[in-house]
Amino acid sequence: MQRGARNRRQGTDDREPTPILTFPLKGKELIPSPSRGGVGIGLFTSLIDGLARGQMKISVHIGSQQLELLDDFGQVLRRYPVSTAANGVGEEYGSFCTPRGQHIIRAKIGAGQPLNTVFVSRRPTGEIYTPQLNEQHPGRDWMLTRLLWLSGCEVGFNRLGTRDTMRRYIYIHGTPDSTELGKPGSKGCVRMRNADLLALFDNVKAGTEVHIAE
Repeated sequence: MQRGARNRRQGTDDREPTPILTFPLKGKELIPSPSRGGVGIGLFTSLIDGLARGQMKISVHIGSQQLELLDDFGQVLRRYPVSTAANGVGEEYGSFCTPRGQHIIRAKIGAGQPLNTVFVSRRPTGEIYTPQLNEQHPGRDWMLTRLLWLSGCEVGFNRLGTRDTMRRYIYIHGTPDSTELGKPGSKGCVRMRNADLLALFDNVKAGTEVHIAE
């Protein structure tokens, strides 16, 4: 299958638009990560140059299908239902699984767009999602309202090579209100209610840490 066709099936392609807010990927150094077996896998020691200290963090729990927004003391400020991959967890390209481990928000996309704005390849299409639009495009993987584009921080596990979260185009994104949350169902991304995503989007920055665990 050609690369463009495979990416379109995932609801994205490899064209790179200018995101609304981005965070530069400039890690200081890498160290072994014993939590991943110590086989050449690493974590950024300071994650990224200039990462804001004391900002909020996001934790995604695959088992409970919940996303938590935490303050810098680890206190849960908000808890939202989500839907992660129907194929389960995994980091390989083409697996349609939700990647685990430490990530950051690489880019915030969609600020100022109306609720239920439809995105394709990280660009608003000019459409607003409705049930009627869904009937015209059955089976379409809807990405709505806002996108939080994730980038892995653990080299060899979720960053670089065939296990690169950002190059797999994994987002936290809005989904139609009719989508059942609280159970796996996505193609790898983390789906949220549009109103919940708006609240989350306004409370996090590019560079915010995101941890995804089973």
